[in-house]
Amino acid sequence: MRLTSDQVARFEEEGYLFLPEMFTAEEVAVMRGEVPRIFAQRRPENVRERTGDVVRTAFATHTYDPTFAALARHPRMVEPVIQLLGGPAYIHQFKINAKAAFDGDQWQWHQDYGTWKNDDDMPGPNAMNVAVFLDDVTEFNGALMFIPRSHKLGVLEAGHDLETTSYPLWTIDKDTIRRLVAEGGLVAPKGKAGSVLMFHGNLVHASPGNLSPFDRTIVYVSLNRVDNAIRRFQRPEWIAHRDFRPIEPLPDDCLLHLGKAA
Repeated sequence: MRLTSDQVARFEEEGYLFLPEMFTAEEVAVMRGEVPRIFAQRRPENVRERTGDVVRTAFATHTYDPTFAALARHPRMVEPVIQLLGGPAYIHQFKINAKAAFDGDQWQWHQDYGTWKNDDDMPGPNAMNVAVFLDDVTEFNGALMFIPRSHKLGVLEAGHDLETTSYPLWTIDKDTIRRLVAEGGLVAPKGKAGSVLMFHGNLVHASPGNLSPFDRTIVYVSLNRVDNAIRRFQRPEWIAHRDFRPIEPLPDDCLLHLGKAA
């Protein structure tokens, strides 16, 4: 799969690209069917919310679950990223963010590359995220919020927030967010399960808590160009991966024929 020149230009200008219903209902059902079993496991990769016993993030599921191993190498995800990054890429991080109905907590305002730089010593912002919706994402269940074009500002000053949620994050202060929103506006891409969001590592984003009765489960794959591999290994390997081999895409039907993905 290749993006059109218009799609590439839109990504470069706005910092994100929304591709509705890139995965079929059948493919989404295969992925979503694995989630309850994964969330039920007591393993360090499953980070739970600060209150209650609800999974916030399940890291590195592609390392032990065949379905998400296939998604990690799916051509509809990998090939556009290679195109946008301008070279072969490896998986820096893979996670399922749950944002459970009623209990899913916020993600504060931040840039992902800010964390990758500060925690992992990633040399440059030659990395990006791909998000696959496993549930319909609406205005009610904690949609991602982006500040368009904020990726052009480079790495912004951030503080290390260790208290607001159960997951530490390098976050951007409120005055800076006010200024950026006044300059660039605010968008919240929404869509059906199976839709895909691609966004630049420096794009400023956040998401509110989920007070609705509807789950909002999204798979995030952070892909980094091979020549931009991290140089600090202070975080667990299941958060910041050390396998820098380039991804080799699988056949397009790999989610429906998992035997071929083995």
